[in-house]
Amino acid sequence: MASAIKKVIPMLDRILIQRAEVKTTTAGGILLPEDSVPKEMQGVVVAVGPGARNPVGSGHLPVAVKEGDRVLLPKYGGTKVDMDDKREYVLFRETDILAKLE
Repeated sequence: MASAIKKVIPMLDRILIQRAEVKTTTAGGILLPEDSVPKEMQGVVVAVGPGARNPVGSGHLPVAVKEGDRVLLPKYGGTKVDMDDKREYVLFRETDILAKLE
């Protein structure tokens, strides 16, 4: 495998999302352990596939989100993707995304 991933292009209706960073410090400055902090259920769309195949004709059905959109994610699910930067990326299907945030 290559040492550096330059670009990830999801297949079909899959969407690559960067989970929002979880705050590990309280307002008073107390540091919280990572295990006690719940996962953030928001993220930013990093890459979008071309969409699901059109069962009636040729081509693909358009995806409802685009790069840069903020989305609401389910608590569980998705496929974790490890990249060289230490951020958390998850690959979801379009139907798994709960909402688009504005």
